[in-house]
Amino acid sequence: MTSFQSSDQLNHFIHTYNLYKGDTIQQFQLNHRMELVNAFQVEKGMRIIEIGCGQGDTTAALANAVGENGKIVAIDIAKEDYGAPLTLGQANQVIKQSPLGDRISFYLDTDFLEFETNETFDMAILSHSSWYFNSPSQLQKYFSKLRRITKKLCFAEWDLAYANIQQRPHFLAASILALYSNFVSNDGNIQHLFDKRQIQTYIEDVGFNIIDQSTVDATYLQDGDWERSYANSIRESFSEASPMIQTLVESYYDIMNQPSNFQSLNSFVLSAI
Repeated sequence: MTSFQSSDQLNHFIHTYNLYKGDTIQQFQLNHRMELVNAFQVEKGMRIIEIGCGQGDTTAALANAVGENGKIVAIDIAKEDYGAPLTLGQANQVIKQSPLGDRISFYLDTDFLEFETNETFDMAILSHSSWYFNSPSQLQKYFSKLRRITKKLCFAEWDLAYANIQQRPHFLAASILALYSNFVSNDGNIQHLFDKRQIQTYIEDVGFNIIDQSTVDATYLQDGDWERSYANSIRESFSEASPMIQTLVESYYDIMNQPSNFQSLNSFVLSAI
């Protein structure tokens, strides 16, 4: 994992809202989400709907960016007791109790396809949430509904086209976990892998037009190492897979666990109107 130094933007956030003081892991995560929000070009006063808010890392960064007159509707299909070390419910409550709380409405255990709203949003955000989707068709349905209720769509996800060899273990860990989800039902955070080209196609198929794309550095984040650890923890489960998958996965494990200066994958960002 590469070194990380807190930015002036992050330090100002922590001081202003008294969130994540002394919590280095959350500071790493928030710093990256703030860089994504910069790439999304969020403006003061915007009304934003966020799909897959999770523990609220991006939600907090969005709420800071829209200011006191902005509004975030944050939705996640997971239940309040999902997640660790803090559950989604606990993490969301910490944010709600901060000065950012009045700007955010959290809806957990909520399927966006069943979420009713008459509002038109300035922007919709999916930030590192697409790999949770159980099928490509489900993700496409989300995009289709968003086309009807939002002026702009911004999307961020890990970039499978890794930029250097130190990021390869993260790519392999994600691949292993996607294969695992193919034959073992689980609630892990990788159910399907989508690359940038696939996402761009899905977005354009529902009528959005891509207006910008960029890459945001994420090499310093812990996520890749977390995924590698989880992949190693379920290694024995592949004894139930087909011989072809076992052979492939064993090759992935051997390469993934080679000593290296480990880095997480970068994030790609797509913006569409």
